Amino acid sequence: MKFRTILFAVSVSVSSLAFAQETFNKKVSPPEGKALIGDTYGASIATSSLSDAISVGKLNKKLKKENKKIENVAIKGKVTDVCEKKGCWLTIQTEDNSQFFVKMKDYAFFVPTALKGKNVVLDGSAERKIISIDEQKHYAEDAKKPQSEIDAINQPKEEIRFVANGIQVVN
Repeated sequence: MKFRTILFAVSVSVSSLAFAQETFNKKVSPPEGKALIGDTYGASIATSSLSDAISVGKLNKKLKKENKKIENVAIKGKVTDVCEKKGCWLTIQTEDNSQFFVKMKDYAFFVPTALKGKNVVLDGSAERKIISIDEQKHYAEDAKKPQSEIDAINQPKEEIRFVANGIQVVN
């Protein structure tokens, strides 16, 4: 009887490992799509958020003034980059030509790479954070930056981090 129990346990373990390996080896890629005006990713954006969306510059001033996380804020901007691996993050152009980093809340949705170059409204929360060297390098690798650029990352940096509940293409 013990032999059967052990045999059963080993069989279940081997099956689980085989399934996990198959899942791990699947190639994940960004969703398909042309990112047309009106397309929404994640939660839908309220009409009032579309019309009341603020610029990244205004958000930055608000974050410096309040010095805390800001919930339920809508911002507008132009997408400059999208994660090539699975569409799990993007960057927005700021008024001073720097970049503003956006993640999707709980990885609940991804965006197509066609979003690059589009103007969007994002609804979510924002805060200022210190980004470690390792995290900066991870995202640079995701963006397929040259190795020389990745190697040049040698200091943590402070930046705005936005967690999007929803994103809508506006033009």
